[in-house]
Amino acid sequence: MTQWLLDRTFRSSSGDEVRWAVLGEEQDEQGGQGEQGEQGDAPAVVLLHGTPFSSYVWRGVARALAARHRVFVWDMPGYGASEMREGQDVSLGAQARVFGELLAHWELDGEASRPAVVAHDFGGCVALRAHLLHGARYERLALVDPVALAPWGSPTYRLLGAHPEVFGQLPPELHRALVREYVSSASHPGLHPAVLDRLVEPWCTPEGQPAFYRQIARNDQRFTDEIQARYGEIELPTLICWGAQDSWIPVAKGHELASRIPGSRLHVIEGAGHLVQEDAPAELTAALAGFVRTGR
Repeated sequence: MTQWLLDRTFRSSSGDEVRWAVLGEEQDEQGGQGEQGEQGDAPAVVLLHGTPFSSYVWRGVARALAARHRVFVWDMPGYGASEMREGQDVSLGAQARVFGELLAHWELDGEASRPAVVAHDFGGCVALRAHLLHGARYERLALVDPVALAPWGSPTYRLLGAHPEVFGQLPPELHRALVREYVSSASHPGLHPAVLDRLVEPWCTPEGQPAFYRQIARNDQRFTDEIQARYGEIELPTLICWGAQDSWIPVAKGHELASRIPGSRLHVIEGAGHLVQEDAPAELTAALAGFVRTGR
């Protein structure tokens, strides 16, 4: 299976170690990001993952976009290769603050360096909160099956979040089986076994098992309730991509979100579930590549 390595570290103001990487740096070395011309106008791209995933779900899209852009990927605190620890604040509110710090660290917070932001699942809420509540500025915004509108959270998600101390004590093999079944349900046609293994494995270490239930318990609907009335204020070019067969967040939410964000465009992807990156990678990559390049 494709290697995916986050080779850089950022320490957030809350003390969390965040792992990240940048692809396409050769564009700078060749003058492609800083000069006028075909590649000179291409913004940097930042990719945000959702739960219970990691930046690994963006591996194919990231490599494709890196042909013309610098592409930043990161695992949020409590996810993937980033730090997992007891007492860690992994709420959507905390993730939005860390995201703002990362944008500053990457020098993508200036008027001339605003990135195109692409966010999946609860990464959508993180990106929206950073923009609407913390003043993060983007060149454009693409939301892929985002957590953005109430109600959200499946019955299983709510059950796990209500009893983290109980589920956290499951024997490791039962925990692994639960996580595999849960992650599998994000795909409509089904995940390749090696991909499923990669997505599940971070949650099956001694640190990962309690972290899995902790991240669910720390998130609730108030994080979207605080911002959804403000979506009409968004003035960015906005693309909304949605898997037509998403069983986690139905496509009707995509139509509703598009009606709330002025000038936004909805692109529905047939045959894809919630994890569109795995179910329809070619169609999603094509839609995102055109949008981050031109805003259309």
